[in-house]
Amino acid sequence: MISKETVEEIVVEWLEDKEYFLVSIEVSQENRIVIEIDHADGVWIDDCVKLSRFIESRLDRDVEDYELEVGSAGLGKPFKVPQQYINFIGKVVEVLDQDGMKHIGVLTSVDGRDFILTVKKKIIKEGAKRPVLADVEMSFSMDKVKYTKYLISFK
Repeated sequence: MISKETVEEIVVEWLEDKEYFLVSIEVSQENRIVIEIDHADGVWIDDCVKLSRFIESRLDRDVEDYELEVGSAGLGKPFKVPQQYINFIGKVVEVLDQDGMKHIGVLTSVDGRDFILTVKKKIIKEGAKRPVLADVEMSFSMDKVKYTKYLISFK
């Protein structure tokens, strides 16, 4: 079986002088290799092909056969690595917290594995009789949410 570490070394070598970053690598018992990469401006199919060919040039099918799939992390899929959070600062995202509550707001900042989401909530200001819609910052840890994903809007 081809090891995940071997594949990761090859991918990291290809990524060295590029603005792409690695999102995930999966290697099954049957040698099905699935690699997801991403880029702040999106992933081009030509680059997926180049990475695929680079990997194929480093692995020997005569020694061990494998199936290879290289693609992008995809819009609307949950984030897997901190760089994805950073790329979507200023964009509307959906967060599902550990309690199963969904929060939709603007990803305001990222610090290490923590991030801030600015959401619209009704609050009653001091001395007011009616609630008003206001921006409220919510702090989350990437490790303590079920998922965070970009919300695609067609408005």
